[in-house]
Amino acid sequence: MDKTSSFSSHEGKPIRCKAAICRKAGEALVIEEIHVYPPQAYEVRIKIICTTLCHTDLAFSKYNSGPVVRFPRILGHEAVGVVESIGEHVDGFKQGDVVLPVFHPHCEECRDCKSSKGNWCTRFTEDIVSNTRRYGMASRFKDSMGEDIHHFFFVSSFSEYTVVDIAHLVKISPEIPVDRAVLLSCGVSTGIGAAWKTADIEEGSTVAVFGLGAVGLAVGEGARLRGAAQIIGIDINPDKFALGKEFGFTDFVNPTLCGDKKISEVIKKIAGGGVDYSFECVGITSVLSEAFISTRTGTGKTVALGINPAAPTELHSFDLFRGKHVCGSLFGGLKPKLDIPVLVDRYLKKELNLDSFITHELKFEDINKAFDLLEKGKSLRCILWMDKK
Repeated sequence: MDKTSSFSSHEGKPIRCKAAICRKAGEALVIEEIHVYPPQAYEVRIKIICTTLCHTDLAFSKYNSGPVVRFPRILGHEAVGVVESIGEHVDGFKQGDVVLPVFHPHCEECRDCKSSKGNWCTRFTEDIVSNTRRYGMASRFKDSMGEDIHHFFFVSSFSEYTVVDIAHLVKISPEIPVDRAVLLSCGVSTGIGAAWKTADIEEGSTVAVFGLGAVGLAVGEGARLRGAAQIIGIDINPDKFALGKEFGFTDFVNPTLCGDKKISEVIKKIAGGGVDYSFECVGITSVLSEAFISTRTGTGKTVALGINPAAPTELHSFDLFRGKHVCGSLFGGLKPKLDIPVLVDRYLKKELNLDSFITHELKFEDINKAFDLLEKGKSLRCILWMDKK
C-alpha cells in the first residue's frame, strides 16, 4: 500500500499515534498514545516527519502560572510534515504535500497581511491562548482516557500527527531535505528575517549580535548574506565562537573577560564608534540596554528578538532624541507563506548555510534527552525523527 492509500484509510477518522505530553511544569515529557481527531474547516492534519525544539519549548515546559500556561499539553512548534487529510474550504494544500507548520499566522487577507510594511496579522496574531485558530479552546487531541490535551502555539509538533490551521501552514519544495527545512519553522527564520526585513542591513554595515544561540547565529548568517563588513558576536560561552565563524562572524566578545569595561564600550572600540545594527537575542533587559548603547549615534538601530514580558526596559531618552532607533521583531518580520519559500530557494542554490545549525539527531522517543542538551547549552538544534529506528 502506498503512502496516499494509507492516508486515505484514516481520512475523516481519529488516528491513534504517539505524542510527548507535558503533564506538569518542570517534569519530563511522557510518551503516550493519543487520538488525533480529523481536521475541521480551514484545517489540515499532518503526519510529522521530524521536529526539533527551541528555548520557547523549554521555557513553557517549566512555566507553572500565567494566562498561557495549561496542562496537559503537547509542545513543539518547529517541524516538517506531510499532509494526511484536509478539512472543508482548504485551498492550496492536498494530500501528500510537504508542509512547514509555523507558529506565526499569515491569513493573507487582512490589512496587515496585505501590507509590505510588516508581518503582523490583524486577524489572528492577537490570540495566543486558544488551542485552535478558529475554534477557540476546542482541541483535536485526546488522551487514552478521553480527556482533552491542549495545543501549543497552534502547532504542537511533539506528536506523530497534528492538526494545523491553514493560516499557520506553508507548502514547501520537496527538494529540500526535511532536516534542513525544519529549521525554518521558527528560530533560524527569525534571525535571518531580522537581518533582512527588520534591520534591512546594507552591504558594508557593522553588526553586533548579543547571544549566539540559533537565533543569534542566524542573524549573523543573514548579515553575511547581506554583505556586512563586520559582524561581532557577544556570548559568555566561548565554545560558540568557532561555530560563529561558519556564519560569517568576524569578531567575538566574552562579557566575562571585559573586566571593568561595559560591553558597549568594548564594541564601540572594535567598531570605531559603534555598530550600525545591534540585535538582542537573549531576553535580558540589561543586555538590550547595552545593545542599544553599542550602536552609532544618529543612525544606529537595535532590534530586540529576546522576550522577557515581565521586565520593563529602560533606554536613555537623549539617545533616542539623537537619532538612535530600537524596535522589536516577531518571526524576523517575515511573512511565512511569502518568505519561507525564498529561504528554501536560497538553500537549494547553496547560498544559505543551514547545515551548521544541526548539532544532534535523536529518535523521537529520546525527546527528554534533547531537552537536556538544549538546557545545558550543548545543542543548537537537535533533529527528532519520528520513524528513526
